[in-house]
Amino acid sequence: MADPVTFRDFAMASMDGDGSAASGLLQTLLGVDDPTARAATAHFRAQMATGQAFMMKAMGMRTVVEARDQAALVTLLEECFALPTDVATRAAGVVLARHT
Repeated sequence: MADPVTFRDFAMASMDGDGSAASGLLQTLLGVDDPTARAATAHFRAQMATGQAFMMKAMGMRTVVEARDQAALVTLLEECFALPTDVATRAAGVVLARHT
């Protein structure tokens, strides 16, 4: 059985400049369609270039998922990936379901 896809995998693909791989990983992680994943990946990569504060925010996702704090996860998904609230809410459900 293959190892599960993680946000770390996504971040590494993003930092390596492989937007296509990162987008594909994000589709799996968030349960979003290809256009949404591509736009979210582009936003994430642009924000990564703004500095360490964004990376620290994105890294906070692990703590939020482990705490099973859906409201905080929705906020992080909106901020880190520029997802609309309805999409972020569905994606948070996908993420939390994967981490049961």
